[in-house]
Amino acid sequence: MPVQALHQADGITQVQRPRETEIGYRDMYTFDSRIRYSETDSQGKLTMASLINYFQDSSTFHSEDLGLGLGYLHKRHLVWVLSSWQIVVNRYPRLCEHVTIGTQPYDMKGFLGYRNFAMMGEDGSYAAVANSIWSLLDTRTGKPCMVPREMVEGYCLGEKLSMAYAPRKIAVLPGGAEYAPIPVKKHHLDTNQHVNNQQFIDIAMDYLPEDFGIGQMRAEYKKQAYLEDVLKPYVAVGDNVVYVALRDEAGAPYVSVEFSGGSSGE
Repeated sequence: MPVQALHQADGITQVQRPRETEIGYRDMYTFDSRIRYSETDSQGKLTMASLINYFQDSSTFHSEDLGLGLGYLHKRHLVWVLSSWQIVVNRYPRLCEHVTIGTQPYDMKGFLGYRNFAMMGEDGSYAAVANSIWSLLDTRTGKPCMVPREMVEGYCLGEKLSMAYAPRKIAVLPGGAEYAPIPVKKHHLDTNQHVNNQQFIDIAMDYLPEDFGIGQMRAEYKKQAYLEDVLKPYVAVGDNVVYVALRDEAGAPYVSVEFSGGSSGE
């Protein structure tokens, strides 16, 4: 049940938020969709990359509907940059399944924003839940800046999703190996002209063992990568976990990703 716009004040759209959606989740912005063939793997199940795109799209829709989207940020020389992901998958929805995708920011302090995500089936059960942490940067200096009060008030922070929260930082798994460097190409970039967070995960997933079922994915983003930068993969495999770091030529990570097994997708 998507929220409905009421009026605008100071360029920010005020929205009516139902206290409870049809699927029973309070204060969440939602939209409905159906799993497309282009979003599935060889078994007809939603891929992790497509799940991330759904979550990313939901936060974009939410911000745009509130008047806090790309136009608002561009005028103020601001950009949200993802600092970390934690995505927990209970099951991967199948081809043509109807799903509801929801998102809700639950805290903003200093230059950080905290946002939950969820994908739900027709019965209201969670197929996947997620936590994310974002940093607000000044595009002129590249430095963090305080979240404006009007932005905090515009989002109307909601309740924190009940889930097992993992630490933001990811420890390096030793004993790994380095792989062939990957140059950043145009198709890796988003509107901010840097590698999109989902593209990093998509690259990291290429190093998973065959038939590795992802039950949880955590990502810690260290710095942005731009066109023609080179990503040097480091991969280590542990007990039911795969660690992938995409590093620069000096060995400093752009992103560290931890995949934990556990979900068969059923």
